[in-house]
Amino acid sequence: MKTESNAERSERHSPERVAERLVADRKVRAVAQAGSYGTEFQWSGSVPTFVTFERGVLSAHADARAGVSVEHFPFEKLEAWRDWDVARAEAPLALLATSRVLYDPTGHYGRIQRTLWNLSASQRAAHRAELLLNAQDALTAARSAHTGAGHGVQEQLLALADAREIALTLLYPALLTWLHLWPEFEIRLPHAWRASAGLRFPKAVYHLESLYAFGGEPEARRVLLATRGLGLVEQERRARAAFQVGYYDGAVRYLRDETARTHREDLQRWLNLTPARREKLGTLMGVTRSPLGPAALHIVQELLEAVREGE
Repeated sequence: MKTESNAERSERHSPERVAERLVADRKVRAVAQAGSYGTEFQWSGSVPTFVTFERGVLSAHADARAGVSVEHFPFEKLEAWRDWDVARAEAPLALLATSRVLYDPTGHYGRIQRTLWNLSASQRAAHRAELLLNAQDALTAARSAHTGAGHGVQEQLLALADAREIALTLLYPALLTWLHLWPEFEIRLPHAWRASAGLRFPKAVYHLESLYAFGGEPEARRVLLATRGLGLVEQERRARAAFQVGYYDGAVRYLRDETARTHREDLQRWLNLTPARREKLGTLMGVTRSPLGPAALHIVQELLEAVREGE
């Protein structure tokens, strides 16, 4: 029996071949390509990513194989998300808005994109207000959970983790509504928010950056070394690719957020960890450089006000 060579295997899983197979699949009713791969902004760490709407898919999910990622969505959403009120409540807006359509026989994907890129000023203001309200609610919950009498080091760290999540997933997208832009969430994110919003909204971007305590190449090097032994093999690989081409703050931002996501249980039981594990996690989170506890949540409140005022 003939065995498949590495070259044949690589060709079979190339982004071009994956796109061809997706378009040819009768269950797939729309295909788009997302992210920077295949664009003028492509770099060595770009991940080929496809978005599909498929019959028989019951819920959104993603899978990755041979370096290619596919985001699967139910076919029914392709029609439902043409309605802005439905889409803003449940759709991955930025992913849909910024992807490049490859196959769209019904025209629904294009309709969704036209809706997102042609929102009126009042629609964008209402969306911004909704994001700000959600951020304020999350901030209030974080204050209640992580500040006050009897709270210790672990609550300080959890407050920082929650502050960064609120800033990144709610307030940064809200800021971009002033410019009618949609956020990208790849490893180069700090460089992207500086380019898209830094000059127009210096206060907001300053507060956003202060949560992450960037330190250029030296801090990125320290953070990369701290990943060893913490099960962050894939994250370290991606961050190292960013480091090697000079996206130092991107590598730091990514590893800080991935550490908080994958090691939240460790943060909750901080005092029970070994000193060596605490040191590594502390470096990854940036505990000696970043605002902790109430200070981190205060910065988020200031960021929220700056986003509200467009500053």
